[in-house]
Amino acid sequence: QVQLVESGGGLVQAGGSLRLSCTASGSSVGAMGWFRQAPGKERELVAVISTNEGTFYAGSVKGRFTVSRDSAKNTLFLQMNSLKPEDTAMYYCSARRGRYYGVRPDDYDYWGQGTQVTVSS
Repeated sequence: QVQLVESGGGLVQAGGSLRLSCTASGSSVGAMGWFRQAPGKERELVAVISTNEGTFYAGSVKGRFTVSRDSAKNTLFLQMNSLKPEDTAMYYCSARRGRYYGVRPDDYDYWGQGTQVTVSS
């Protein structure tokens, strides 16, 4: 069984930066990604990455966030710069068995518990 553990969330002022990490254990995984969910809203895609390091970003974060992975260590990263209050949410790491990313939460087989990111204005 694959387990995903996120770290790196916290409280930051608008314009600041945070770096999230996610380590997968139990088995190797294929594509991975980050989704987020704010209170009262549906879970939404942030950024995803395939095993060949192809990436896809939500329009709201493109140019500010960078997703990357260290496949040898089964680790996923999300560098978040120029953070805005609207980025405030619980951020979830996800992984799937397939090599190529999907853009829907239902495309993913495994989920972490989430790490809270709060951006103050």
